[in-house]
Amino acid sequence: MRLYDSKAQALREFVPITPGRVGIYVCGPTVQSSPHIGHLRSALVYDLLRRWLSYRGNDVTFVRNVTDIDDKILAGVEGGSEPWWSLAYRVELEFTAGYQRLGILAPTYEPRATASVTEMQRLIAELIDGGHAYPTDDGSGDVYFDTDSWPDYGSLTRQRRENMEAATDADPRGKRDPRDFALWKGAKPREPADAQWESPWGAGRPGWHIECSAMSERYLGGQFDIHGGGLDLRFPHHENELAQSTAAGRAFADYWVHNGLVNIGGQKMSKSLGNSVFASELLESASPLAIRYLLSAAHYRSTLDYSPGSLAEAQAAVDRIEGFLERATRRLADTRFASTGLEVVPDPFIEAMDDDLAVPQALAVLHDAIRAGNAALDDEDLGAVATLRGAVTAMTEVLGINPLSPLWNSTEDHAARRALDMLVGRLISERAAARAEKDWARADRVRDELTAAGITIEDTPTGAHWSLES
Repeated sequence: MRLYDSKAQALREFVPITPGRVGIYVCGPTVQSSPHIGHLRSALVYDLLRRWLSYRGNDVTFVRNVTDIDDKILAGVEGGSEPWWSLAYRVELEFTAGYQRLGILAPTYEPRATASVTEMQRLIAELIDGGHAYPTDDGSGDVYFDTDSWPDYGSLTRQRRENMEAATDADPRGKRDPRDFALWKGAKPREPADAQWESPWGAGRPGWHIECSAMSERYLGGQFDIHGGGLDLRFPHHENELAQSTAAGRAFADYWVHNGLVNIGGQKMSKSLGNSVFASELLESASPLAIRYLLSAAHYRSTLDYSPGSLAEAQAAVDRIEGFLERATRRLADTRFASTGLEVVPDPFIEAMDDDLAVPQALAVLHDAIRAGNAALDDEDLGAVATLRGAVTAMTEVLGINPLSPLWNSTEDHAARRALDMLVGRLISERAAARAEKDWARADRVRDELTAAGITIEDTPTGAHWSLES
Protein backbone atom coordinates (compact mmCIF):
# COMPACT_ATOMS: atom_id res chain seq x y z
CA MET A 1 0.00 0.00 0.00
CA ARG A 2 1.17 3.53 -0.79
CA LEU A 3 0.14 6.67 1.07
CA TYR A 4 0.86 10.29 0.28
CA ASP A 5 2.98 11.61 3.12
CA SER A 6 2.44 15.36 3.46
CA LYS A 7 5.80 15.80 5.19
CA ALA A 8 7.73 14.04 2.44
CA GLN A 9 5.37 15.52 -0.17
CA ALA A 10 5.48 12.19 -1.97
CA LEU A 11 3.82 8.81 -2.20
CA ARG A 12 5.50 6.37 0.16
CA GLU A 13 5.12 2.65 0.65
CA PHE A 14 3.20 2.18 3.89
CA VAL A 15 5.13 -0.01 6.31
CA PRO A 16 3.73 -0.22 9.86
CA ILE A 17 6.13 0.14 12.76
CA THR A 18 4.89 -3.22 14.07
CA PRO A 19 3.84 -5.64 11.30
CA GLY A 20 0.10 -6.24 11.39
CA ARG A 21 -0.61 -3.38 13.80
CA VAL A 22 -1.36 0.23 12.89
CA GLY A 23 -1.75 3.24 15.18
CA ILE A 24 -3.66 6.24 13.81
CA TYR A 25 -4.17 9.59 15.52
CA VAL A 26 -6.64 12.03 13.96
CA CYS A 27 -7.28 15.56 15.17
CA GLY A 28 -10.94 15.60 16.11
CA PRO A 29 -13.27 18.54 16.57
CA THR A 30 -12.95 21.61 18.72
CA VAL A 31 -16.46 21.51 20.12
CA GLN A 32 -17.43 25.17 20.14
CA SER A 33 -20.17 25.05 17.47
CA SER A 34 -22.22 22.63 15.42
CA PRO A 35 -20.50 20.33 12.90
CA HIS A 36 -20.60 21.16 9.20
CA ILE A 37 -20.06 19.18 6.01
CA GLY A 38 -16.28 19.64 6.19
CA HIS A 39 -16.13 17.94 9.58
CA LEU A 40 -18.15 14.99 8.26
CA ARG A 41 -15.96 14.65 5.19
CA SER A 42 -12.76 14.63 7.23
CA ALA A 43 -14.05 12.02 9.67
CA LEU A 44 -15.24 9.85 6.79
CA VAL A 45 -11.83 9.95 5.07
CA TYR A 46 -10.13 8.39 8.08
CA ASP A 47 -12.98 5.94 8.57
CA LEU A 48 -12.29 4.67 5.03
CA LEU A 49 -8.54 4.48 5.70
CA ARG A 50 -9.17 2.57 8.91
CA ARG A 51 -11.61 0.16 7.24
CA TRP A 52 -9.18 -0.57 4.41
CA LEU A 53 -6.21 -1.16 6.71
CA SER A 54 -8.39 -3.50 8.77
CA TYR A 55 -9.57 -5.36 5.66
CA ARG A 56 -5.93 -5.82 4.67
CA GLY A 57 -5.36 -7.71 7.92
CA ASN A 58 -4.11 -5.02 10.30
CA ASP A 59 -5.15 -4.55 13.92
CA VAL A 60 -5.88 -0.81 13.91
CA THR A 61 -5.86 1.36 17.01
CA PHE A 62 -7.73 4.51 16.03
CA VAL A 63 -7.59 7.60 18.25
CA ARG A 64 -9.63 10.72 17.54
CA ASN A 65 -9.55 13.41 20.21
CA VAL A 66 -12.09 15.99 21.34
CA THR A 67 -10.76 19.47 22.09
CA ASP A 68 -13.14 20.46 24.88
CA ILE A 69 -11.20 23.42 26.31
CA ASP A 70 -10.22 26.27 24.01
CA ASP A 71 -10.47 30.03 23.54
CA LYS A 72 -13.37 29.59 21.13
CA ILE A 73 -15.35 27.49 23.60
CA LEU A 74 -14.88 30.08 26.34
CA ALA A 75 -15.81 32.87 23.93
CA GLY A 76 -18.96 30.96 22.98
CA VAL A 77 -20.39 31.23 26.49
CA GLU A 78 -19.11 34.69 27.38
CA GLY A 79 -21.97 36.87 28.56
CA GLY A 80 -24.38 33.92 28.73
CA SER A 81 -25.58 31.54 31.41
CA GLU A 82 -24.42 28.23 29.95
CA PRO A 83 -21.19 26.83 31.47
CA TRP A 84 -18.34 26.26 29.02
CA TRP A 85 -18.24 22.53 29.75
CA SER A 86 -21.97 22.26 29.02
CA LEU A 87 -21.52 23.89 25.60
CA ALA A 88 -18.58 21.61 24.86
CA TYR A 89 -20.47 18.44 25.77
CA ARG A 90 -23.63 19.48 23.94
CA VAL A 91 -21.70 20.15 20.74
CA GLU A 92 -19.67 16.95 21.17
CA LEU A 93 -22.93 14.99 21.15
CA GLU A 94 -23.89 16.69 17.88
CA PHE A 95 -20.63 15.53 16.32
CA THR A 96 -21.10 12.00 17.62
CA ALA A 97 -24.65 11.87 16.27
CA GLY A 98 -23.49 13.02 12.84
CA TYR A 99 -20.70 10.43 12.76
CA GLN A 100 -23.09 7.66 13.76
CA ARG A 101 -25.67 8.63 11.13
CA LEU A 102 -23.00 8.25 8.43
CA GLY A 103 -21.84 4.87 9.67
CA ILE A 104 -18.45 6.17 10.82
CA LEU A 105 -16.94 3.63 13.21
CA ALA A 106 -16.40 4.74 16.79
CA PRO A 107 -12.73 5.36 17.67
CA THR A 108 -10.79 2.84 19.70
CA TYR A 109 -10.16 5.76 22.06
CA GLU A 110 -11.75 9.22 22.02
CA PRO A 111 -9.93 11.24 24.67
CA ARG A 112 -11.04 14.68 25.77
CA ALA A 113 -8.35 17.26 26.26
CA THR A 114 -9.54 18.04 29.79
CA ALA A 115 -8.74 14.46 30.84
CA SER A 116 -5.06 14.68 29.85
CA VAL A 117 -3.91 17.95 31.45
CA THR A 118 -1.43 16.11 33.70
CA GLU A 119 0.29 14.59 30.64
CA MET A 120 0.38 17.99 28.97
CA GLN A 121 2.04 19.60 31.99
CA ARG A 122 4.62 16.81 32.08
CA LEU A 123 5.48 17.36 28.42
CA ILE A 124 5.73 21.13 28.91
CA ALA A 125 8.12 20.62 31.83
CA GLU A 126 10.33 18.41 29.63
CA LEU A 127 10.45 21.11 26.96
CA ILE A 128 11.41 23.75 29.51
CA ASP A 129 14.13 21.52 30.96
CA GLY A 130 15.43 20.84 27.45
CA GLY A 131 15.70 24.53 26.63
CA HIS A 132 12.88 24.48 24.07
CA ALA A 133 10.24 26.36 26.07
CA TYR A 134 10.16 29.17 28.57
CA PRO A 135 7.77 30.55 31.19
CA THR A 136 7.33 34.29 30.77
CA ASP A 137 8.83 36.59 33.38
CA ASP A 138 5.88 38.98 33.42
CA GLY A 139 3.89 37.07 36.04
CA SER A 140 1.20 36.03 33.56
CA GLY A 141 1.79 32.29 33.95
CA ASP A 142 2.17 31.82 30.18
CA VAL A 143 4.61 29.26 28.76
CA TYR A 144 5.78 29.40 25.13
CA PHE A 145 7.62 27.08 22.79
CA ASP A 146 10.87 28.69 21.71
CA THR A 147 10.75 28.26 17.93
CA ASP A 148 14.30 29.59 17.57
CA SER A 149 15.58 26.69 19.66
CA TRP A 150 14.44 24.01 17.23
CA PRO A 151 16.24 24.03 13.84
CA ASP A 152 13.65 21.70 12.25
CA TYR A 153 10.75 24.06 12.95
CA GLY A 154 8.90 24.39 9.64
CA SER A 155 9.90 20.96 8.31
CA LEU A 156 6.32 19.70 7.92
CA THR A 157 5.17 22.58 5.73
CA ARG A 158 8.63 23.36 4.32
CA GLN A 159 8.68 26.93 5.53
CA ARG A 160 11.60 28.97 6.76
CA ARG A 161 11.02 30.35 10.22
CA GLU A 162 11.91 33.90 9.18
CA ASN A 163 9.09 33.82 6.61
CA MET A 164 6.40 32.68 9.02
CA GLU A 165 3.68 34.91 10.35
CA ALA A 166 3.34 35.63 14.04
CA ALA A 167 1.50 33.03 16.13
CA THR A 168 -1.97 34.26 17.02
CA ASP A 169 -2.99 31.50 19.43
CA ALA A 170 -2.40 33.58 22.55
CA ASP A 171 -1.91 37.05 23.94
CA PRO A 172 1.64 38.06 22.88
CA ARG A 173 2.46 39.25 26.39
CA GLY A 174 5.85 38.00 27.50
CA LYS A 175 6.85 36.40 24.18
CA ARG A 176 10.49 36.42 23.14
CA ASP A 177 9.52 36.13 19.47
CA PRO A 178 6.17 36.70 17.73
CA ARG A 179 6.37 33.20 16.17
CA ASP A 180 6.60 31.41 19.52
CA PHE A 181 3.37 29.58 20.32
CA ALA A 182 1.58 28.93 23.60
CA LEU A 183 2.03 25.70 25.55
CA TRP A 184 0.32 26.96 28.68
CA LYS A 185 -2.01 29.96 28.99
CA GLY A 186 -2.06 31.75 32.31
CA ALA A 187 -5.49 32.40 33.80
CA LYS A 188 -7.16 35.67 32.93
CA PRO A 189 -9.57 37.51 35.27
CA ARG A 190 -12.55 37.32 32.89
CA GLU A 191 -12.31 33.54 32.39
CA PRO A 192 -14.33 31.03 34.47
CA ALA A 193 -12.59 29.70 37.56
CA ASP A 194 -13.45 26.11 36.61
CA ALA A 195 -11.59 26.51 33.27
CA GLN A 196 -8.26 26.64 35.11
CA TRP A 197 -5.81 24.03 36.38
CA GLU A 198 -2.98 24.51 38.84
CA SER A 199 0.50 24.17 37.38
CA PRO A 200 4.14 24.91 38.28
CA TRP A 201 3.79 28.12 36.26
CA GLY A 202 0.55 29.27 37.82
CA ALA A 203 -3.16 28.56 37.27
CA GLY A 204 -4.20 28.33 33.66
CA ARG A 205 -5.02 25.91 30.87
CA PRO A 206 -3.17 24.17 28.04
CA GLY A 207 -2.57 25.61 24.60
CA TRP A 208 -4.23 23.88 21.67
CA HIS A 209 -1.14 22.34 20.12
CA ILE A 210 0.25 20.65 23.23
CA GLU A 211 -3.07 18.85 23.72
CA CYS A 212 -2.65 16.60 20.69
CA SER A 213 1.02 15.86 21.38
CA ALA A 214 0.16 14.67 24.87
CA MET A 215 -2.95 12.69 23.92
CA SER A 216 -1.36 10.91 20.97
CA GLU A 217 1.54 9.81 23.19
CA ARG A 218 -0.78 8.70 25.98
CA TYR A 219 -2.73 6.34 23.73
CA LEU A 220 -0.25 5.42 20.98
CA GLY A 221 3.20 6.01 22.45
CA GLY A 222 5.96 8.39 21.44
CA GLN A 223 6.07 6.97 17.90
CA PHE A 224 3.06 5.85 15.89
CA ASP A 225 2.19 5.17 12.29
CA ILE A 226 -0.21 7.80 10.92
CA HIS A 227 -1.24 11.30 11.95
CA GLY A 228 -4.28 12.61 10.08
CA GLY A 229 -6.37 15.72 9.85
CA GLY A 230 -7.76 18.37 7.55
CA LEU A 231 -5.51 20.28 5.18
CA ASP A 232 -6.26 23.46 7.10
CA LEU A 233 -4.51 22.00 10.18
CA ARG A 234 -1.09 21.57 8.56
CA PHE A 235 -0.02 25.01 9.76
CA PRO A 236 0.22 26.00 12.45
CA HIS A 237 -1.37 23.12 14.37
CA HIS A 238 0.42 20.10 12.96
CA GLU A 239 3.67 21.97 12.44
CA ASN A 240 3.63 22.93 16.10
CA GLU A 241 2.71 19.42 17.23
CA LEU A 242 5.66 18.01 15.31
CA ALA A 243 8.07 20.60 16.68
CA GLN A 244 7.18 20.21 20.35
CA SER A 245 7.01 16.39 20.25
CA THR A 246 10.29 15.91 18.41
CA ALA A 247 12.00 18.58 20.52
CA ALA A 248 10.93 16.51 23.54
CA GLY A 249 12.66 13.47 22.05
CA ARG A 250 9.69 11.67 20.52
CA ALA A 251 9.84 10.21 17.01
CA PHE A 252 6.13 11.08 16.66
CA ALA A 253 4.24 10.22 13.42
CA ASP A 254 5.83 8.17 10.63
CA TYR A 255 3.27 9.36 8.04
CA TRP A 256 1.28 12.59 7.81
CA VAL A 257 -2.02 12.33 5.95
CA HIS A 258 -4.19 15.36 5.15
CA ASN A 259 -7.62 15.42 3.58
CA GLY A 260 -8.86 18.13 1.21
CA LEU A 261 -11.49 20.68 2.14
CA VAL A 262 -15.04 21.30 0.90
CA ASN A 263 -16.22 24.02 -1.46
CA ILE A 264 -19.85 25.03 -1.79
CA GLY A 265 -20.88 25.70 -5.38
CA GLY A 266 -17.28 26.48 -6.34
CA GLN A 267 -16.65 28.79 -3.37
CA LYS A 268 -14.70 28.13 -0.21
CA MET A 269 -17.05 27.44 2.67
CA SER A 270 -16.82 30.16 5.32
CA LYS A 271 -18.89 31.94 7.92
CA SER A 272 -18.21 35.30 6.27
CA LEU A 273 -19.79 34.11 3.00
CA GLY A 274 -22.72 32.58 4.85
CA ASN A 275 -22.50 29.41 2.78
CA SER A 276 -21.78 26.86 5.51
CA VAL A 277 -23.70 23.58 5.19
CA PHE A 278 -24.26 22.19 8.66
CA ALA A 279 -24.45 18.47 9.35
CA SER A 280 -28.01 18.67 10.65
CA GLU A 281 -29.20 20.41 7.46
CA LEU A 282 -27.34 17.96 5.24
CA LEU A 283 -28.76 14.92 7.03
CA GLU A 284 -32.28 16.28 6.61
CA SER A 285 -31.82 16.78 2.86
CA ALA A 286 -30.94 13.21 1.81
CA SER A 287 -30.45 9.70 3.09
CA PRO A 288 -27.34 9.19 5.24
CA LEU A 289 -26.19 6.47 2.85
CA ALA A 290 -26.30 8.86 -0.13
CA ILE A 291 -24.41 11.48 1.89
CA ARG A 292 -21.75 8.94 2.83
CA TYR A 293 -21.41 7.96 -0.83
CA LEU A 294 -21.10 11.60 -1.92
CA LEU A 295 -18.50 12.55 0.70
CA SER A 296 -16.32 9.54 -0.09
CA ALA A 297 -16.61 9.62 -3.91
CA ALA A 298 -13.88 12.22 -4.49
CA HIS A 299 -10.24 11.40 -3.78
CA TYR A 300 -9.51 12.25 -0.17
CA ARG A 301 -6.75 14.75 -1.03
CA SER A 302 -8.90 16.67 -3.52
CA THR A 303 -11.24 19.55 -2.81
CA LEU A 304 -14.83 18.30 -2.74
CA ASP A 305 -17.21 20.68 -4.50
CA TYR A 306 -20.66 20.22 -2.95
CA SER A 307 -23.96 21.19 -4.54
CA PRO A 308 -27.51 19.91 -3.89
CA GLY A 309 -27.51 18.30 -7.33
CA SER A 310 -24.56 16.11 -6.37
CA LEU A 311 -26.70 14.52 -3.68
CA ALA A 312 -29.20 13.37 -6.31
CA GLU A 313 -26.38 11.76 -8.29
CA ALA A 314 -25.12 10.01 -5.16
CA GLN A 315 -28.61 8.72 -4.39
CA ALA A 316 -28.92 7.37 -7.94
CA ALA A 317 -25.60 5.52 -7.51
CA VAL A 318 -26.77 4.04 -4.21
CA ASP A 319 -30.03 2.98 -5.86
CA ARG A 320 -28.07 1.16 -8.57
CA ILE A 321 -26.12 -0.74 -5.94
CA GLU A 322 -29.25 -1.62 -3.99
CA GLY A 323 -31.17 -2.56 -7.14
CA PHE A 324 -28.55 -5.08 -8.24
CA LEU A 325 -28.07 -6.64 -4.80
CA GLU A 326 -31.81 -7.04 -4.26
CA ARG A 327 -32.43 -8.32 -7.76
CA ALA A 328 -29.56 -10.82 -7.49
CA THR A 329 -30.66 -12.03 -4.07
CA ARG A 330 -34.24 -12.57 -5.23
CA ARG A 331 -33.14 -14.44 -8.35
CA LEU A 332 -30.68 -16.66 -6.51
CA ALA A 333 -33.14 -17.54 -3.75
CA ASP A 334 -34.13 -21.23 -3.72
CA THR A 335 -31.40 -22.11 -6.22
CA ARG A 336 -28.15 -23.96 -5.65
CA PHE A 337 -26.38 -20.60 -5.99
CA ALA A 338 -28.27 -18.96 -3.10
CA SER A 339 -25.37 -19.18 -0.64
CA THR A 340 -22.45 -19.17 -3.11
CA GLY A 341 -20.20 -16.33 -4.20
CA LEU A 342 -17.37 -15.50 -1.84
CA GLU A 343 -17.48 -11.99 -0.40
CA VAL A 344 -13.99 -11.03 -1.56
CA VAL A 345 -13.03 -7.76 -3.24
CA PRO A 346 -11.57 -8.14 -6.77
CA ASP A 347 -7.93 -7.39 -7.54
CA PRO A 348 -8.58 -4.08 -9.38
CA PHE A 349 -10.39 -2.81 -6.28
CA ILE A 350 -7.40 -3.78 -4.13
CA GLU A 351 -5.03 -2.04 -6.53
CA ALA A 352 -7.10 1.15 -6.37
CA MET A 353 -7.40 1.23 -2.58
CA ASP A 354 -3.73 0.36 -2.13
CA ASP A 355 -2.83 3.31 -4.37
CA ASP A 356 -3.24 6.11 -1.82
CA LEU A 357 -6.82 5.15 -1.05
CA ALA A 358 -8.08 5.87 -4.58
CA VAL A 359 -11.79 5.55 -3.81
CA PRO A 360 -12.97 7.03 -7.17
CA GLN A 361 -11.17 4.22 -9.03
CA ALA A 362 -12.47 1.68 -6.52
CA LEU A 363 -16.04 2.91 -7.12
CA ALA A 364 -15.48 2.50 -10.86
CA VAL A 365 -14.60 -1.16 -10.23
CA LEU A 366 -17.73 -1.50 -8.10
CA HIS A 367 -20.05 -0.11 -10.78
CA ASP A 368 -18.39 -2.21 -13.49
CA ALA A 369 -19.23 -5.26 -11.38
CA ILE A 370 -22.83 -4.09 -11.02
CA ARG A 371 -23.20 -3.65 -14.79
CA ALA A 372 -21.72 -7.09 -15.36
CA GLY A 373 -24.01 -8.54 -12.69
CA ASN A 374 -27.13 -7.05 -14.25
CA ALA A 375 -26.07 -8.41 -17.64
CA ALA A 376 -25.54 -11.85 -16.08
CA LEU A 377 -29.01 -11.66 -14.57
CA ASP A 378 -30.49 -10.90 -17.99
CA ASP A 379 -28.55 -13.83 -19.46
CA GLU A 380 -29.64 -16.12 -16.60
CA ASP A 381 -25.97 -16.88 -15.81
CA LEU A 382 -26.59 -17.58 -12.13
CA GLY A 383 -23.02 -18.67 -11.37
CA ALA A 384 -21.71 -15.31 -12.55
CA VAL A 385 -24.50 -13.53 -10.68
CA ALA A 386 -23.49 -15.22 -7.42
CA THR A 387 -19.81 -14.37 -7.92
CA LEU A 388 -20.54 -10.75 -8.74
CA ARG A 389 -23.01 -10.39 -5.88
CA GLY A 390 -20.27 -11.58 -3.50
CA ALA A 391 -17.77 -9.10 -4.95
CA VAL A 392 -20.22 -6.18 -4.81
CA THR A 393 -21.17 -7.04 -1.24
CA ALA A 394 -17.50 -7.18 -0.21
CA MET A 395 -16.64 -3.87 -1.88
CA THR A 396 -19.62 -2.04 -0.43
CA GLU A 397 -18.91 -3.42 3.04
CA VAL A 398 -15.33 -2.14 2.88
CA LEU A 399 -16.58 1.30 1.83
CA GLY A 400 -19.44 1.24 4.33
CA ILE A 401 -22.09 1.71 1.62
CA ASN A 402 -23.82 -1.68 1.47
CA PRO A 403 -27.52 -0.71 1.34
CA LEU A 404 -28.54 -4.13 2.69
CA SER A 405 -26.24 -3.93 5.72
CA PRO A 406 -27.93 -3.85 9.14
CA LEU A 407 -26.08 -0.54 9.59
CA TRP A 408 -28.62 1.11 7.31
CA ASN A 409 -31.64 -1.06 8.09
CA SER A 410 -33.39 -1.58 11.39
CA THR A 411 -35.21 -4.80 12.31
CA GLU A 412 -38.45 -3.01 11.45
CA ASP A 413 -37.04 -2.10 8.02
CA HIS A 414 -36.22 -5.76 7.31
CA ALA A 415 -39.69 -6.88 8.38
CA ALA A 416 -41.34 -4.21 6.22
CA ARG A 417 -39.17 -5.15 3.24
CA ARG A 418 -40.13 -8.84 3.57
CA ALA A 419 -43.82 -7.98 3.78
CA LEU A 420 -43.56 -5.62 0.79
CA ASP A 421 -41.71 -8.25 -1.22
CA MET A 422 -44.52 -10.76 -0.63
CA LEU A 423 -47.27 -8.30 -1.56
CA VAL A 424 -45.52 -6.94 -4.64
CA GLY A 425 -44.57 -10.47 -5.71
CA ARG A 426 -48.23 -11.48 -5.59
CA LEU A 427 -49.24 -8.50 -7.74
CA ILE A 428 -46.45 -9.24 -10.24
CA SER A 429 -47.69 -12.83 -10.48
CA GLU A 430 -51.22 -11.55 -11.07
CA ARG A 431 -49.94 -9.24 -13.81
CA ALA A 432 -47.99 -12.09 -15.41
CA ALA A 433 -51.10 -14.26 -15.43
CA ALA A 434 -53.14 -11.45 -17.02
CA ARG A 435 -50.50 -10.98 -19.72
CA ALA A 436 -50.50 -14.72 -20.41
CA GLU A 437 -54.27 -14.57 -20.85
CA LYS A 438 -53.87 -11.45 -23.03
CA ASP A 439 -55.99 -9.50 -20.53
CA TRP A 440 -54.04 -6.31 -21.16
CA ALA A 441 -56.45 -4.07 -19.26
CA ARG A 442 -55.97 -6.05 -16.04
CA ALA A 443 -52.21 -6.22 -16.55
CA ASP A 444 -52.01 -2.45 -17.07
CA ARG A 445 -54.19 -1.84 -14.03
CA VAL A 446 -51.80 -3.83 -11.79
CA ARG A 447 -48.81 -1.98 -13.20
CA ASP A 448 -50.53 1.39 -12.65
CA GLU A 449 -51.29 0.45 -9.03
CA LEU A 450 -47.66 -0.42 -8.42
CA THR A 451 -46.44 2.76 -10.13
CA ALA A 452 -48.80 4.87 -8.02
CA ALA A 453 -47.29 3.22 -4.91
CA GLY A 454 -43.78 4.26 -6.02
CA ILE A 455 -42.73 0.86 -7.34
CA THR A 456 -40.99 0.51 -10.69
CA ILE A 457 -41.44 -2.68 -12.72
CA GLU A 458 -38.68 -3.82 -15.08
CA ASP A 459 -39.63 -6.47 -17.63
CA THR A 460 -36.68 -8.68 -18.58
CA PRO A 461 -36.28 -11.99 -20.47
CA THR A 462 -36.16 -13.74 -17.10
CA GLY A 463 -39.31 -12.09 -15.74
CA ALA A 464 -40.38 -8.86 -14.08
CA HIS A 465 -38.28 -7.26 -11.32
CA TRP A 466 -39.36 -4.47 -9.04
CA SER A 467 -37.60 -1.66 -7.20
CA LEU A 468 -38.64 1.32 -5.10
CA GLU A 469 -38.39 4.73 -6.74
CA SER A 470 -36.10 7.22 -4.96
